[in-house]
Amino acid sequence: MSDPILELKNVKTHFPVHRGLVFRRQVGTVKAVDGVSLAVQQGEVLGLVGESGCGKSTLARTILQLVPATEGTIVLAGRNLTAASAAEVKASRRALQMVFQDPYASLNPRMTVFAALAEPMLVHKICARAEVAGRVAELMKKVGLAPRFMKKYPHEFSGGQRQRIAVARALALQPKVIIADEPVSALDVSVQAQILNLLAQLVREMDLSLIFIAHDLSVVKHISDRIAVMYLGKIVELGRAADVIERPRHPYTRALVSAIPTPDPDAERARHRIVLAGDPPSPLNPPAGCAFHPRCRYAEEKCKAAVPPLERIADGREVACIRVEEIAGGGTA
Repeated sequence: MSDPILELKNVKTHFPVHRGLVFRRQVGTVKAVDGVSLAVQQGEVLGLVGESGCGKSTLARTILQLVPATEGTIVLAGRNLTAASAAEVKASRRALQMVFQDPYASLNPRMTVFAALAEPMLVHKICARAEVAGRVAELMKKVGLAPRFMKKYPHEFSGGQRQRIAVARALALQPKVIIADEPVSALDVSVQAQILNLLAQLVREMDLSLIFIAHDLSVVKHISDRIAVMYLGKIVELGRAADVIERPRHPYTRALVSAIPTPDPDAERARHRIVLAGDPPSPLNPPAGCAFHPRCRYAEEKCKAAVPPLERIADGREVACIRVEEIAGGGTA
């Protein structure tokens, strides 16, 4: 296998919590991302899933260097971004772009579509100013919008059209990696399918790598080659999309998969859903050992003793659970 286009090694993003107005003192640390290691190949779609608050968006912003990493390394096409200068990070923006969840909030309401798409080209000197109009028209066609709309403002478009504009803006610098942070969660179901198909088409045509962040496993399954499941700042399962969805191994992944609705009413009534007890722990005060053990029906005393490492198991995927083989063999707590 060739070298990955993007590699994360033990990435941590911690936020100090202070108290006091005059004599501020640190009283705790929010461990939003707590030791994530991932590798993304050229042309691969990696789905990143988990409950709200598990650290998915913080990880995305850390990769982009919008939030500094507390520890670990992020390597993009051979360049270590965590040790890069401000100028080097700016240069890396050409290779690494993001599509945000809410296109209306991420697009400047005072800029026309043309201005929004032309700005990154001019800032990074992608082409001569005289060529910008032609490139903007090509981008709009690529995402399924007519070039005649380039003089309109974001509020004049529907939600799906605005998200297409956001995708076009991400493509303006001809990146190698795009991070899509829940890009369809605010859209109607029919429009969600259109945006998903558009992203899949762009990945094939442009040989892009895509990190697709969502909390809906059925959506992630549709587009992803591999899926990484995140819980309380850590990756707890990583493997091929079909394996993770059809044969989940980590107890948390099993609960997520059991919640996926089916279109068949009979199958839906017969479906056994795993309901997790309690709420997710706070990243300000995570439990000792396995962070999932307070909600896990397979938990034992040894699960509280040490943090389980993300290890490769027999079928090739990686799982962070010390009882994974016992559970697969029918063992119970």
